[in-house]
Amino acid sequence: MRSYGFWVLMLGAAWVLGLMQLSMDISELTLRIFGSALFFGLFFLMPLLKEKAVLAFLNLAALSVLAILVFWPDADAALNLYPLLIFAIIAGKAVYRLPVKGAAGIGGILIAGALLHSTAGDSGISSPFTVLFGFIVYAALAFFRKSYILEDELQERNEALLSEYRKMKRRLLTDEQAARQEERTQIARDIHDSVGHKLTALLMQLEVFRLQADGETADGLGDLKALAKESLEETRNAVKTLKHDEAGGVTAIIGLIRKLEAESFLRIQFSVKHGALSAPLGNEQMVIVYRGVQEALTNVMRHSPAREAEIVFEAPGASIFRFTVSNKTSGTVPFHEGFGLSSMRERIEQAGGEFRAGPENDLFVVKGSLPLTVKGSDLE
Repeated sequence: MRSYGFWVLMLGAAWVLGLMQLSMDISELTLRIFGSALFFGLFFLMPLLKEKAVLAFLNLAALSVLAILVFWPDADAALNLYPLLIFAIIAGKAVYRLPVKGAAGIGGILIAGALLHSTAGDSGISSPFTVLFGFIVYAALAFFRKSYILEDELQERNEALLSEYRKMKRRLLTDEQAARQEERTQIARDIHDSVGHKLTALLMQLEVFRLQADGETADGLGDLKALAKESLEETRNAVKTLKHDEAGGVTAIIGLIRKLEAESFLRIQFSVKHGALSAPLGNEQMVIVYRGVQEALTNVMRHSPAREAEIVFEAPGASIFRFTVSNKTSGTVPFHEGFGLSSMRERIEQAGGEFRAGPENDLFVVKGSLPLTVKGSDLE
């Protein structure tokens, strides 16, 4: 967009100065103003034709012909070099937008027009000057095209390297998770095979001794058996936790968000406070929080000019879990809650929570809160 604005500014200045050098009567003035308006109308169509080489060629050819006709020199015209500058700008646009053959065709039209200007009437522009000017423009445009092609190649190479980097980052994350899970599984197996079996054997021996004893000895052995049984249950719970594919609670949500961050160009700042890491979130609540954060980050990628966001997890009073996703916005953009945010609101409210989204002090803020329920020990 900046490049297009520069082209328009250059062309506008050249046209104004070029028209000021012409001595026109009323009959010529109307035609030349009409031709100028038509020229700029066609020029503004160029961005729409950048993927269509044939239409872009026809458009640039029409621009060239219009420029030649509008600045056709009068018999008594003074020296006017601005048409040559306009021809050079059109040639640069052709080199920028068209393949080599198309750019050469536009160059031929412009060279013919420049030669006509140098030979028609007393324009003050000599043929040797036109040839020299054309040679200089050709050399400059050849260098420009070479640099443009090199820049395209570097851009493609950069995108390929970026794609490989992102794939490698995802692969490293997956390999790390697989290695960690394998290690956790091995630890769980060792605990189950050693500590679990020995505690089970201890329980059986204590039960045998309790049945053979009487009085206070039997009561003491019963207490020891209860303690050993509790230890066995805790060991089984630890083994089950280690065997889970993902860590529970907020840790799982943070891991999923980091994965999302690795696959995008977002810069995400995490803040975890007020006991949020130890918040007893259920599986359904974890999914709701993750989907809510994911939807908020998707909105940032789609609508925010700033490619960064801030995420805050907190659990004030250990009674609710609250997540906040905020990002900067530009200006006062009207806000309408779309399908994604509406679905998020519905899921959170069905789970007994509260949801709010909208602009606040130059920020777009998405807030959700869920009631916390302490999970019972239902592990076997």
